[in-house]
Amino acid sequence: MHLLTPDAQRELDTLLPALAQALRARGDQLCCAESCTGGLIAAACTELAGSSDWFDRGFVTYSNAAKVDLLGVPPALIDVHGAVSDPVARAMAEGALLRSAAHWSLAVTGIAGPGGGSTDKPVGTVCLAWAHRASLSGEVTLRSERQVWPGDRQAVRSATLQCALGRLRGWLGELPGSI
Repeated sequence: MHLLTPDAQRELDTLLPALAQALRARGDQLCCAESCTGGLIAAACTELAGSSDWFDRGFVTYSNAAKVDLLGVPPALIDVHGAVSDPVARAMAEGALLRSAAHWSLAVTGIAGPGGGSTDKPVGTVCLAWAHRASLSGEVTLRSERQVWPGDRQAVRSATLQCALGRLRGWLGELPGSI
């Protein structure tokens, strides 16, 4: 079973060491909350030797009940917006951050297919969110986006992994003192 496309694997082989170096340089850790990727992001992070220096934990919250129980996502948020939505992705990222020792979190929720899509949320729709907890103030900053990726289940999950980690690396690069 191949979980990533060959292109995604090549990009990941470059991206992950850069992300690890940026987190280590700051003395920060990452956690993740995953739905449609089912732990793929955490597995990719922990594939890198020494990842315990910068990776704290991962939450696989595939069901709505898991999102509520493990991350504290309000059930009403899921009822109103659906599990695949910007508000739910943001709540997942914030919930993961608040339930860990990490400074950074990322969250993904989506429809990888082949079924499950609708007119408003076709197969390939993924909502991603990132949260950062400032060390001194404890203030949480959130970012999020919605993507619709083409392709089969493997392609959607690969694109989600690349985007989630790539955008985080980009955000880290925007901060003062970043490498």
